Amino acid sequence: MKRTIIFFTVLMTILWSCTSKQEKMENRMSGFISSYETKIIPLYKEYTLADWEANITGTDEAWAHREKASIEFISFYTDKDAFTELNELKESGMVKDPLLARQLDILYNQYLQGQIDTSLISEQVKMETEITKKYNTFRATVNGKQLSDNDIENILRSSTSSQELQAAWEGHKMIGPVVADEILMLVRHRNKIARQLGFDNYHQMSLKLSGQDPEEITRLFDELDSLTRDNFAKLKGDIDAYFAKHYKLDPGQLQPWHYQNRYFQEAPEIYPVDFDSYYANQDPVRLASEFYADLGLPVDAILAKSDLYEKPGKNQHAFSIDIDRAGDVRTLDNIKPDANWMNTILHELGHGVYSYYNDMSLPFTLRDAAHTFTTEAIANYFGRLATSPAWMNYMGIIDEEEMNKISEDSFRAFRLQQLVFSRWAQVMYRFEKAMYENPDQDLNQLWWDTVERYQMMKKPEGRNMPDWATKIHVALYPCYYHNYLLGELLASQFENHLQDAVAISGDVEADLKATGEYFKSNVFMPGARYQWNEMIEKATGEKLTARYYAMQFVQ
Repeated sequence: MKRTIIFFTVLMTILWSCTSKQEKMENRMSGFISSYETKIIPLYKEYTLADWEANITGTDEAWAHREKASIEFISFYTDKDAFTELNELKESGMVKDPLLARQLDILYNQYLQGQIDTSLISEQVKMETEITKKYNTFRATVNGKQLSDNDIENILRSSTSSQELQAAWEGHKMIGPVVADEILMLVRHRNKIARQLGFDNYHQMSLKLSGQDPEEITRLFDELDSLTRDNFAKLKGDIDAYFAKHYKLDPGQLQPWHYQNRYFQEAPEIYPVDFDSYYANQDPVRLASEFYADLGLPVDAILAKSDLYEKPGKNQHAFSIDIDRAGDVRTLDNIKPDANWMNTILHELGHGVYSYYNDMSLPFTLRDAAHTFTTEAIANYFGRLATSPAWMNYMGIIDEEEMNKISEDSFRAFRLQQLVFSRWAQVMYRFEKAMYENPDQDLNQLWWDTVERYQMMKKPEGRNMPDWATKIHVALYPCYYHNYLLGELLASQFENHLQDAVAISGDVEADLKATGEYFKSNVFMPGARYQWNEMIEKATGEKLTARYYAMQFVQ
């Protein structure tokens, strides 16, 4: 009996000691977060507003402000005392409250990236700013005329003159020599930072600090390569046969400018469905606004602060931005009445609703996506609708007869788009990985070797230009592109789950509302509360898998 009492007393003492230490550590973490939020929120908002203004105006003053705000924001995470505190909390293993533990993991990785000389950060931001300005202000010169990216894409889609196509394609590629040397300097600089933090290179660091295992991602891309290679090769043969006839050439004479876009990242229009014609007299912004309202996810507040149309000096691409993680969400676009921009506005507003309908009661750090690719999944899910005959019929763009007429070819075009994009994403992932592993190799040749292997498109004879540098993501959104493809996998997984378990009433309006509520409750509101695969499992019943993507587009 006496031994039992002694044992019980010792056990209670140990448990009380552990509880006391856990409470102490969690109180320290709570105190850290409180102090952190007081300082970081205004810095974050200053940076996002400056970034927005620079991208919509393109003025030197705006870019100077953005550079200053960016340096101040990034430099905040160089605080060594703060990192020491987070490191002690992490190593203690005593921060067990789920919300506190999740914030600890996220903040630790953010501060880890800042544990370098602040001069290196300032130098990186300056280089990125200068490169951004050059991309944003560059306009291709073709036959003496300055053309926007939209103009170039229109020529590549519509012209039947090989000479005109080549001039447009090569005119766009002239941004490469303008920025290539600076990008290479930036790549080496990023690698220097990564090595100082204990990583082999910047690509490895980027994936690991975002919560991804580089080896797992490569295995997944190897699997997708194997799944899609034969199907793509057959479809590429169909594409080449179509364009050989279209341009009155032998298939062996086809060049990269014959595939209807700058990078062969979008499916060429080889099936008899002219999606652009359906949108020629439509307003993509109005259609998107009405549709999101039908989902129970109105976007009026987002559109009211957005910048939607072309103007000089403005970023020619598209993105969504969450200014304050408190409801100020915006999208930058360059809308035209065509299928591409219908897809884009649906896509960007997908990002937008993910941010706007987050749980504002969560701490600032967790009012974010579970991972960058999970918000890409939502954006992809909605962007896909632009070429869905059923959606176009629902929105009043086409009647039921036209819907039935184009249904089969529309799916073939959709399938082709997915496989074309999948192979393009392989190029981006493999090229960036190899570039950061060895930036001193012949990158011009590496680019075309990769293109030829995965896109099965040959390099123009004798060409030795930095075509890799023409893709803005290589310079300014590094080690990110693979997330677009992961987003497509997850979009297919969401679609399968919705069809099986959510939108099953048969009433279109009710099913749309159920879809909107599903995403809001299971994906948006949790924010970054859970690690990305945990969120996916909670939302769909299983972790991320390529199975549903393969079922939809390969098998």
